[in-house]
Amino acid sequence: VIAADSVARRQLAAVAQVAPSIRQEVRYATRNNFTGEVLPGYGVAVVLLRREAAEALGRVQARLAAKGMGLKIWDGYRPVRATLAMVAWCERTGQTKLLDDGYIARRSRHNQGVAVDLTLVELGSGREFDMGTPFDEFSARSHTANATGVVAANRQLLVQAMAAEGFTNYVDEWWHFSFVVPDAVPYDLPLERW
Repeated sequence: VIAADSVARRQLAAVAQVAPSIRQEVRYATRNNFTGEVLPGYGVAVVLLRREAAEALGRVQARLAAKGMGLKIWDGYRPVRATLAMVAWCERTGQTKLLDDGYIARRSRHNQGVAVDLTLVELGSGREFDMGTPFDEFSARSHTANATGVVAANRQLLVQAMAAEGFTNYVDEWWHFSFVVPDAVPYDLPLERW
C-alpha cells in the first residue's frame, strides 16, 4: 500500500534544510544516469528522506566535517513511479539480469525515504574520494568488499561513518545505505521543493 501524499509531506524532510553542508547531485533528475532519461517524479532536483534518516545523516556530516570531509548525495527518497520506470527500462532493454542480481529493486527502500546513495568528498573542494567505481556501476567491482588499497580504505571510512549513526551498507553497492525506521511505508509523491 502506497501512503498518501499528505503522509509523505509530513514524514519526509529536505536534507538541505536539515544539513545544508551536504552536497547534492540528484542524478535521476538529469539524463546523467543509467537509463539516460530523467526518471518520472524527478522534476525537481532535491534530496528528501524520512526525517529520522535526514537527521542521522546530518550527524554523519558533522562527524566528517570535524575531519575536513563531507558527504555528497546522488539519491534519497525515490517515488514509486521512478522505481517502476527503472524496472521497465530493464525489461525494455533486455537487462533483467540487473533485477535478478539485486542491483535494481522492484520495491526499494528508497521508496520509503530510508535509503540514500552517497559518497565521501573533501569538505572544502567537494572533490570525491576514489571509491574505485562510479555511482551505479552494476558490477562485482562495486561490491563494498571488492577493493584493495586506498579504495578499500575509503569505502571502509564511508561505511564506518554511516554505521556510527545507524546506517547499514548494501554490500553489493558501496554507495547505498539504509536506515531503520519502524513504520516505513512507500510513497509516490513527486519530488518537490520543501
